[in-house]
Amino acid sequence: MAAGLPLPTLLSQVLVAFTIELDNEFELRMPHRTTNHGSTPGAPFGPWLASMAMWWNCMRFVGDDPITVKEVQRLARTKTNLHGMQRWGYITVEPNPPQWIRATSKGRQAREVWAPLFDVIEKRWEERFGKDEVDRLREALWALVSRFELELPDCLPILGYGLFSAGPDSARQAPAERDLPLAALLARALLEFAMEFERESELSLAISADVVRVLSEKGVRVRDLPLLSGVSKEAIAMAMGVLGKKRLVVVGPDRQGSTWKFARLTPRGAEAQAAYLRRIDIVEEGWRERFGAAAIRALHEALRPFAGAPLFRGLEPYPDGWRAAVRKPDVLPYYPMVLHRGGYPDGS
Repeated sequence: MAAGLPLPTLLSQVLVAFTIELDNEFELRMPHRTTNHGSTPGAPFGPWLASMAMWWNCMRFVGDDPITVKEVQRLARTKTNLHGMQRWGYITVEPNPPQWIRATSKGRQAREVWAPLFDVIEKRWEERFGKDEVDRLREALWALVSRFELELPDCLPILGYGLFSAGPDSARQAPAERDLPLAALLARALLEFAMEFERESELSLAISADVVRVLSEKGVRVRDLPLLSGVSKEAIAMAMGVLGKKRLVVVGPDRQGSTWKFARLTPRGAEAQAAYLRRIDIVEEGWRERFGAAAIRALHEALRPFAGAPLFRGLEPYPDGWRAAVRKPDVLPYYPMVLHRGGYPDGS
């Protein structure tokens, strides 16, 4: 089944799995607090727990020396959740221009924890999947990423209005960075695909792949959507708000008399679902023409050993981790839902 998944889905699920495994390790090593799952024992005033994206778009650049908000965004090539990172305890921000940012003591500690984890998880993947397989995936990704025209961020951006994936503000040409971490290569490839998909799509790839994909005109129980999609109920709520405004989905009681709420595609919604599938094929065919059929085939083949069940081997949370207290996913997102809530790939 995994072998038949489209390219953006394969890229997404590998990136999501890598992110969750790294997040679990960060949670173990970094004193923190959470809204629903308490704090690290003995450290009730740690920073609010955040995901890998907040390293890439903020803490990688914020340390002891002050740096402006504008400069952080230039270096990250994407925006961070500035108010969130301040409120959660990672940074301080001067209110007046040019808005200098400094890391708090907790932020500096988080930097020290985050920085080595990319190598830690990559080495685990080499042990789990085989070094040759990881190297093969890296080479297949680099064959595409090295030819992108724009210098993309090393992470997926926080989804914007309509849950669209915004590219970099500037049109700087991509530099040669062959030693990029695996997570950055995956993110750049996926963002490039998403931006091309969304140029001629009414809906974002995130909404199309995670929500519209699992709906039908007969109806799906709203409570089942997180389980079917792999994204959080909060992410589902945001997506349903967009779909409702566009009159692509209606939510109401079961026609058979059940008390559960059901979400149904309208006729226009069914057209949007079909358009999503067509658009995926169109973009991937465009990539074959742009990068060569052999390069796209090589990427598919390099992703295949990681797809499906093998990815779940590294997702077992630590016993005290917040993911140990929630239901384990049956499926990973078909596109990461990186939200302002903390940058988690499933919108948690």
